Amino acid sequence: MKATSWLLGACASIVLLSGCGGSKSDTAAVIPSVTKVTTDQVVYRKVTNFTITGQNLDKGYNASIPACLTITELPGGTATQRVLSCKLVGVGSTTYSITAANGTTLFSGLVNLTLPAQPQVTMTTSMGTIVIELNPGRAPITVDNFLNYVENGFYVNKIFHRVIKSAIVQGGGFTSDLQQPTTLPAIKLETPNGLSNLRGTIAMARTSDPNSATAQFYLNAADNTGFDGLTAGTGYAVFGKIVTGLDIMDKINVVPTTTAGGMSDVPVSPVFINSMVQTQ
Repeated sequence: MKATSWLLGACASIVLLSGCGGSKSDTAAVIPSVTKVTTDQVVYRKVTNFTITGQNLDKGYNASIPACLTITELPGGTATQRVLSCKLVGVGSTTYSITAANGTTLFSGLVNLTLPAQPQVTMTTSMGTIVIELNPGRAPITVDNFLNYVENGFYVNKIFHRVIKSAIVQGGGFTSDLQQPTTLPAIKLETPNGLSNLRGTIAMARTSDPNSATAQFYLNAADNTGFDGLTAGTGYAVFGKIVTGLDIMDKINVVPTTTAGGMSDVPVSPVFINSMVQTQ
């Protein structure tokens, strides 16, 4: 069977999974049934398998699991059992559902994912250390994306390439010679999410395309509420805040800048990200 996946959104999309791989419609005379759904683990940013048990599952069904970043049906499913593989990024209590193609609810349940503390990342720069607390409850896709870059070491030796006094400090996307390394695929914009571009927060930079954010982020050196998205597909997604090192951000925010590589507001002397690691 061809694997099917979807992106988590404010209103989770529902993907139809069918046993034959080519059909995407329920058999009119036969409606599947689900007697239980079990999980092997519920751990933040880990893959969880949802095992669906029932009858006539080969006739097609829909699965909605909002806590998941992606969902894939594993091969080898039968008419009585299917397994969905899912990376959990949604924090808190969320409802999942299995429905027939005609909309009939076959099963629903809760995924309860709690964290002992919010994730934190320590960023060591050439001008000092900044500790950032992330908020996966408000911006699950964005936090997971940021941590993917942290974990693969992408940010090491990148620079803050855009510094606008009393506004923002932007970085994470360029080397000191103003080259852009290959990034992971762009993510969906998570606005509005209840977080505002206030002084000391971190948000994702993007192009005019709302769903274009990859690795670049910015620190708000002032309250920039004009950057907030009031409706879906607008603004810039905040996903955390500085808990230690506001003074370091302020120091970076006043470095002399120039025009270089076709960009304005580039620091005259590069300000490097020496390391970025998750410390909580």
